Amino acid sequence: NGAAFSKGRGSQSGQDSTRWHVVRKFLGLISSHNIPVYLIDPLILGLVNKDIEQIRSSPDGPSPECKYFCAPRDFTTFALLDKTWKHDVGLFRAAEKMGFQWLKIINKDPRLDGMDDLSGMEIPLHYIFKLASHAIHLVVFYERSGNFLWHGPLRLKQHMDRKFVPFRKLHFGRYPGAYEKPELLLVSIDDLKVQIPKNPSSFLEEMSHSRFLECRYREARAFFQLYPDDSSLDAVEFRKKAKSLLHLAALTLNNLGVKFWLSSGTCLGWFRQCNVIPHSKDVDLGIFIRDYKADIIPAFQKAGLPLKHKFGKVEDSLELSFQGEDDVKLDIFFFYEEDDHVWNGGTQAKSGKKFKYLFPKFTLCWTEFVELKVHVPCETLQYVEANYGPEWKVPVKSWDWKSSPFNVQDNGIWPIDEWDNVIQIY
Repeated sequence: NGAAFSKGRGSQSGQDSTRWHVVRKFLGLISSHNIPVYLIDPLILGLVNKDIEQIRSSPDGPSPECKYFCAPRDFTTFALLDKTWKHDVGLFRAAEKMGFQWLKIINKDPRLDGMDDLSGMEIPLHYIFKLASHAIHLVVFYERSGNFLWHGPLRLKQHMDRKFVPFRKLHFGRYPGAYEKPELLLVSIDDLKVQIPKNPSSFLEEMSHSRFLECRYREARAFFQLYPDDSSLDAVEFRKKAKSLLHLAALTLNNLGVKFWLSSGTCLGWFRQCNVIPHSKDVDLGIFIRDYKADIIPAFQKAGLPLKHKFGKVEDSLELSFQGEDDVKLDIFFFYEEDDHVWNGGTQAKSGKKFKYLFPKFTLCWTEFVELKVHVPCETLQYVEANYGPEWKVPVKSWDWKSSPFNVQDNGIWPIDEWDNVIQIY
């Protein structure tokens, strides 16, 4: 009921202006406590994005009417960087004096899970402030070692009031999410000064693919109890080289705007033991063929990784291999999409034989691996099982790419007149 507020807002009805008043009160509350928040509400950012040039160019914003913060919705979402605020109880006392009810959602800090100390320390992940018929959802972002921002899921504890707000409608919290650090812009929207991501459309695009999977630390610990980790000098050296190769590959592909994910043994290492498998001797990445760009090869050569071999062609079974430091190589497999599955190809150089590896369809999620924000298949278990079979938990030292994979099929033979084109070894 807008009646709680005496000041009307433009020509809007009471219900519409309630939302604006709640946002204004919240912004007043957090600025009086010097807490820098920024707007990440997808509905409002979508509206703002349409008028972004006009909003950027006029510092006080065109606002004869309440256009953005009066839009129909149950809540408004803001982000807070954890390190910019020490969660001070004074804020909540002041909020209560202003008439807000509030809820704090905490959960385990996954950054500690990666260490052997399972201290179970809990950190604030979400705050919800409710006033009249509107709520503010404040999402807490944390910096992760891959130099990106992470927010946790919103899980209610047993005793919490599930009717406090329509939780199912909240845009952030069904899954954890990973984001680049946004550049912010201070603008005036509906007479309210607020920070927004400088490029709202790229933030909204990022949001639609932000789902994050945590590495399975508990399972990794159980794995190492059965199969003690190789801590020999060779293994330590290989992991160091594989990590720097993966960082260089990620930098190169990200600069080209090519989406990739951890595949084959690299994906298995992440899923099974949260680390590079020391006896694997290479780094494996997957790329959908639709994302192929002709400048991939020159970009890697420029980064100091010469092409080792190129098998197949863009229309069929393309794979690239680049030589990293010493004998560590980078293999890139290109994936082809069919109606009900995806596949990548393999070629035996000496015989021209073709092989095909079938996978169930999958989507991509973010994870953190060797201090890098990187994609993995969201449906990781199905992906790994397709490749390594039901016994994927058991380490295998001897592996033949033509016969060992669970999902390998013969795929004919390259015609001899195409060999010069489809079997190139450098």
